[in-house]
Amino acid sequence: MRSSALPTSPAVERFDLRKDTVKHLLAFLVVLLALGPAGAAPIVHAHPALWHVQGPKGEAYLFGSIHLMPRNIAWHTKKLDAAIKRSDVFVFEVSTDDQAQAAIRQMIATEGMLPPGQSLRSMLSASSRPEFDAALAKAHLSIETVDHERPWLVSLQLLVAEASAKQYSAEAGVDQAVMAIAARRHKPSRYFETIGQQFSLLAGSSEKLQLSEFESDLKDFEQSDDDLTPLVVAWSKGQEEKLAGLMNSDLADDPEMKKALLTDRNKNWVNQIEAMLKERKVFYITVGAGHLAGADGIPAMLRAAGYKVEGP
Repeated sequence: MRSSALPTSPAVERFDLRKDTVKHLLAFLVVLLALGPAGAAPIVHAHPALWHVQGPKGEAYLFGSIHLMPRNIAWHTKKLDAAIKRSDVFVFEVSTDDQAQAAIRQMIATEGMLPPGQSLRSMLSASSRPEFDAALAKAHLSIETVDHERPWLVSLQLLVAEASAKQYSAEAGVDQAVMAIAARRHKPSRYFETIGQQFSLLAGSSEKLQLSEFESDLKDFEQSDDDLTPLVVAWSKGQEEKLAGLMNSDLADDPEMKKALLTDRNKNWVNQIEAMLKERKVFYITVGAGHLAGADGIPAMLRAAGYKVEGP
């Protein structure tokens, strides 16, 4: 991350600034900080899921996003393109404009470092320290550059390294692509949350919880050769239930975290969607794919509220 105010490391410095649900938030932060370009590969044609909601006056399309994608995924189906063409307003989780990027840089600079004299490695359990060392070596990060950073920031750098090694790109991510379409069509955009709200979900948890999540991430980083491809494959085939299971499996045993990161946010977004459906407009809503499947997903909540929802 190129900024004199920010902590740096070799893995992060390669990119210009421009698990599950926690990893989903980290991935969106990578989107805000613009992960660099990915390499070329044979084109793979995808058929991701799309929902249509009919309101009293307006309509909405619901489209699930994967934030980090390889560039070779061609996902513009006729159905998706027709929905985009009909839409008057495009809706996203959060803005990624210059002001948003500046805000996230400042938040990283002020909230990303441990107190003076505190060491992340010394805070970890004895059993997690070898995993920490192995993860840093695999990501080509030095202990000197990350040992005084908070766990969520190191998790971000590990995700950047993993994505880079597998030729994944935020620029190829669905959010960025749909935002670019809205800009080219000169269509207005709206956002469900602010940068501050999303950032507080990532960095606002207790130190104990952050460490617990980080140690879990370290095990995944060491044991999994590829965390990202199964998500992209499920999304590409429109397998929403499988995708939700992959993205939200870490929440199954933590009802409190599931409520904060998924259910409560979905309820808040549904309230906003209901207000939109009272307008004579067609909305194209793009959010993380994990928010759209299952009993706690936005389509299910809208059906339960009495709306006609067509889709997978």
